[in-house]
Amino acid sequence: MSIPARIKDDLPFLTSLRRDLHAHPELGFEEERTAGIVARLLEEAGITVHPGLGGTGVVGTLQLGNGSRRIGLRADMDALAMPEMAERPYKSTAPGKMHACGHDGHTAMLLGAARHLAATRNFSGTVHFIFQPAEEGRGGARRMVEEGLFKLFPCDAVYGLHNMPGLAVDEIAVVEGPQLASSDSWRMTFRGTGTHGAKPHLGRDPITAAGTFLSSLQTIVGRVVDPLQPAVVSACFLRAGDPKALNVIPDIVEIGGTARAYSSDVRNQLETEIGRLAQGSAAMYDITVDYAFERRIPPVINDADATMRALAAAGSVFGGKVQTSFPPSTAGDDFAFFAQNAPGCYVWLGNGPAVDGALHHNTAYDFNDEALGYGAAYWVALVERELKV
Repeated sequence: MSIPARIKDDLPFLTSLRRDLHAHPELGFEEERTAGIVARLLEEAGITVHPGLGGTGVVGTLQLGNGSRRIGLRADMDALAMPEMAERPYKSTAPGKMHACGHDGHTAMLLGAARHLAATRNFSGTVHFIFQPAEEGRGGARRMVEEGLFKLFPCDAVYGLHNMPGLAVDEIAVVEGPQLASSDSWRMTFRGTGTHGAKPHLGRDPITAAGTFLSSLQTIVGRVVDPLQPAVVSACFLRAGDPKALNVIPDIVEIGGTARAYSSDVRNQLETEIGRLAQGSAAMYDITVDYAFERRIPPVINDADATMRALAAAGSVFGGKVQTSFPPSTAGDDFAFFAQNAPGCYVWLGNGPAVDGALHHNTAYDFNDEALGYGAAYWVALVERELKV
């Protein structure tokens, strides 16, 4: 494996930095402390800093030589609104907030790469270090794009990285095509006529309609969507009635959930079919339904040329431990908005075994510091190969 000596020497600092970020997690659009640290370290390395894009986002730009190619490297900075339950010296000091997805590691790795590239200056062209706020469902990437990210910092390609428990720290997966699914939300309210539970014939029961809808929901994936096209539809929220009034049929039932797909056609199909099933269930019981489908995050689909470039860089660092066949995730990542504006590639960096089964978004999860050197080395290799002197 090829980790530059300068990065190896920087690992104690990067480890301390990562653990400091872990101990001080900040939610989306609240990353004031984190963004301040990022901006200071970039400035100290001699990198031009543009703070405040997308609220708390930071973009560092390093332009060297006369190369005309421009690339973007993205790291997310935000934590999750959940408690950290595992005991460790750098446990979260913010109640109800935790770095449970490894964004602390992503930030530290990209800073490590930026420090190395600014010191060695072994490339010709422009690299934009994009430190994104609010990846965890709060729309940070979209906001950065809307505020002019790619107009202010044009990119010929943009790259993302995410840690992956289960892959060894000296492994990386680089795969063309779909990597993450679209992440959309749907909501509905069945509106009936409430009545006494002993006299259901005097009302219009929305609970029965909701039950019919829920029991039929998986037929969308099982009987409507092409079986060769992956899709997920899950009901994740249900509210009706009052547990203190078990003899009252309520007026309304609220249901909400998520829909996931890897293609725009299936994404459109899910929106249509969830609504059709809701309307049909309501009509069956002579009630009405309000339905809304919120398109939140498009799928992440790796561009062929960008993937080829990422694969070459990964091979120079990881040798024969580059996975080119790795299953996509049904999770979502708003890196998709970046990849809509420039050819993109999103890779999976090994995070080692899932300790005690703690995967992403688990209260005991922790980023593996042994992966810091490999991640920083991958970023450096990508820049130096793509922006050759």
